[in-house]
Amino acid sequence: MIRAYKFLLRPTVRQRQALGDMLRDHCSLYNGALQERRDAYRHASKTSIKYGQQSAQLKEVRAFDPERQGRWSFSSQQATLRRLDKAFQAFFRRVKAGQKPGYPRFRGAMWFDTVEFPKDGDGCRWDSTGHDPVTRVRLQGVGHVRVHQHRPVKGRVKTVSIKREGRQWYVVLACDEVAAEPLPATGAACGIDMGVTHFFTTSQGAHVENPRHGKRNADALAEAQRALKAFPRRTRETRTTKHRRAVEKVAKLHRKVRRQRLDHAHKAALCLVGDYDQIAHERLSIANMVRTPKPKPDPEMPGAFLANGAASKAGLNRSILDAGWGVFLGILAQKAESAARVLIPVDPRNTSRTCPECGHVDAQNRDGEKFQCTSCHHIDHADRVGAWNVALRAGLVLPDVA
Repeated sequence: MIRAYKFLLRPTVRQRQALGDMLRDHCSLYNGALQERRDAYRHASKTSIKYGQQSAQLKEVRAFDPERQGRWSFSSQQATLRRLDKAFQAFFRRVKAGQKPGYPRFRGAMWFDTVEFPKDGDGCRWDSTGHDPVTRVRLQGVGHVRVHQHRPVKGRVKTVSIKREGRQWYVVLACDEVAAEPLPATGAACGIDMGVTHFFTTSQGAHVENPRHGKRNADALAEAQRALKAFPRRTRETRTTKHRRAVEKVAKLHRKVRRQRLDHAHKAALCLVGDYDQIAHERLSIANMVRTPKPKPDPEMPGAFLANGAASKAGLNRSILDAGWGVFLGILAQKAESAARVLIPVDPRNTSRTCPECGHVDAQNRDGEKFQCTSCHHIDHADRVGAWNVALRAGLVLPDVA
């Protein structure tokens, strides 16, 4: 298995400055490589520059600017160039598929927050002072940085990444050869139905409440954003201390919501994996579910549009994104693999409109959270019916529906 570990760094004042310089210099390298690709394509020859050509120029770049580029790890700079190359590959893939392409953009100093070291021991060393009871990571150009290691690292450390989140610094380890940790078999199976009113409902009828972290913090976030918007538009040279504090307050609230959502997803997934050997869930296409409705032109009034329910759909989209279904299902898949549990995705169509007793499918079977079959008059909670049908489609053996 492959597993990632994220630990808080506790750098000194000088190390914090060096880490900031490392991010800025890698950002400059990224932007410079992007500019070179743009200029080459805009030339009459329309030359296409690849990663191999830019990687071969690194020695000259480091020799030309030893103070800013020469002091950092060569491998980490190659990883930054690969990052740009992946952005271009994704751009051309979307163009070919007819999707919205999104051309790679220049990164500002505050929008480039990660430096990757592709190999442990090449420009970095995890647990660099084995004799020291305090864990440290050595980074070229920075030194031995103290790590708050709150849990043991298993497997072989493959890559090391340094990440900045606000004023905090983190080290992220990608480890392979991590052994699975199977849990004792329970003999139980269930299906789950994702929702907005309830985060999910099991086929046994148990509801897990939706914490709505985004909605609970919406007022504080709106106030912080209004305070930030009160400042006039500023350049990097004219930003004041109050403006930077306002920016940091908005970012801090977003980080808080993200951590709360992630924590809830981990706890909910752990409960499912601990209780059931087999878990079935809907194969959701969340990107399609949160798309805005298309405008409806008014045939009688050119230039006017008919109501298309965009306002109510926007509220539903916010609730879906606030629930974090994609984050939860990803975490559930990881924990299920580690615990040797079986996770089964199924087609979600009409799961809450199909009667589990007679199999009758009708949109009128469901009225909000109430399910009443128009054929056999079976009554149940709509979310439980959806979870039950998910389990049946996965071929799971469940007790009687009643």
